[in-house]
Amino acid sequence: MTEIRTSHPVRVDGVLDAPLSRWLWLLKWLLLVPHVVVLAFLWLAWLLVTVAAFFAVLVTGRYPRSLFDFSVGVLRWTWRVQYYGYSALGTDRYPPFTLAEVPGYPASFHVTYPERMSRGLVLVKWLLALPHYLVVALFVGGGVWAWSTDWAGDGWDDGWAFGGLVPLLVVVSALVLLFTGRYPEPLFDLVLGMDRWVLRVAAYVGLLTDVYPPFRLDLGGTDPGSGPAVPATAPAVLTATSAGPAAAPPSPYPVPGRWTAGRVTAVVVGAALLAVSTGPLVAGGALLWADTTQREDGLLWSADAEVSSDRYAVTTGDLALGGEGLDWVVDDLLGTVRLQATPVRPDDELFVGVGRTADVASYLDGVGHSVLDEIGGDGVPSDTVTTRDVPGEAPAAAPGEAGIWVASAAGAGTRELDWRPADGDWTLVLMRADGGAGVAAEVAVAAPVPGLTWIAVVLLLAGVVLAAGGTALVVLGVHRAATTPPPTDGVRIPEPRPAPSDGTRVRP
Repeated sequence: MTEIRTSHPVRVDGVLDAPLSRWLWLLKWLLLVPHVVVLAFLWLAWLLVTVAAFFAVLVTGRYPRSLFDFSVGVLRWTWRVQYYGYSALGTDRYPPFTLAEVPGYPASFHVTYPERMSRGLVLVKWLLALPHYLVVALFVGGGVWAWSTDWAGDGWDDGWAFGGLVPLLVVVSALVLLFTGRYPEPLFDLVLGMDRWVLRVAAYVGLLTDVYPPFRLDLGGTDPGSGPAVPATAPAVLTATSAGPAAAPPSPYPVPGRWTAGRVTAVVVGAALLAVSTGPLVAGGALLWADTTQREDGLLWSADAEVSSDRYAVTTGDLALGGEGLDWVVDDLLGTVRLQATPVRPDDELFVGVGRTADVASYLDGVGHSVLDEIGGDGVPSDTVTTRDVPGEAPAAAPGEAGIWVASAAGAGTRELDWRPADGDWTLVLMRADGGAGVAAEVAVAAPVPGLTWIAVVLLLAGVVLAAGGTALVVLGVHRAATTPPPTDGVRIPEPRPAPSDGTRVRP
């Protein structure tokens, strides 16, 4: 039985240039830095466009053509950079800075525009592609990994990950090129087949097509599974002749003209502004929520943190306050600070005090104490306190007798200390009232923060302005691209071949 393959809507081609420089691949990582920077912003915009396309397809069953051309253009740009770089090393011609197809460039990428798309399928493509994720991970990285486990229950110990078949084979090909001056064509065919698989999956998950990626490795530089049929005797890779390096075949696809540099820049800048706007919007919303719902007796309280030490005192580091506008900050934004300490052992009597750093250092000179380094931190709960110990003996006098405190409170039960921050270097101290060893208390800090409302409003307004500006730029770029017809060159994109009527099986 004869077997015919229908055309896949995603076409990925690459022409192996010859000769290739033996040494240039060692520097391509540096030469590609400008492209990496631009692509970082383009992919940010691509995510935004894909989200918009998701809702468009869900509601209308159509992927807006201007958004489609942009998304395909980003993947095309990425493929050219990968082909020049370390996903293929197939050419030494520097990639152009454009979303459009460039006839004659050795790497090309095209997706046939779907007039209609499934509304339901758009919801589950990410899930349907799960089997492909495993293959893609094996091809481009992270597909094989190993680790060892701490069986005591403290989590993972150490491990390693395999970087993927594509980078491995490209490195092997680069070494062969270095010593022989030739790129091994069988490895090139295999690498292009794996790159093609990855890009088909990216196009499917990126909602550019409803055609499920085939589970097959279409080898060779010329895509045998997409577009026009390729004769079995046709070479998969074009090489140089005596007349010079091989030229890429003319592209059978029209060059999109909707996305000019200005429109791409507008969308990218707009997407960046929208991403930045989430920061002040989220922060302003959180502060406004705290200001309106989380006050207790007009104060905003921190979470309780247990502070403990087997030494004679726990102190903060040097709190240096000063500069122009400190009084305004304290009176209008922060307010008087309240420190609350509750003994862990009910019978303990606590002392909390604030004093000049120099006076406190003199009082605790030679006294064993702990210095508070951090509350919470990366991967640490917000109520976890980290301290460092300073060796020494017992204090010569109880803290209440030191006479160095600008504000203090002592006694049994919960102690509260109110302190208005002022210019200078300050240290907060927690001790037992009798100066004995072993301090343990639940500590919380509160302040009225009268300026919180205005801070929240300013952040929200800044976020709204950034979001509005970003939206305007994105809409402007997309609208102008949508209302500009692409140029036509009289070339029709070949349609998929119809299935034969004689019972011949068609394989996608």
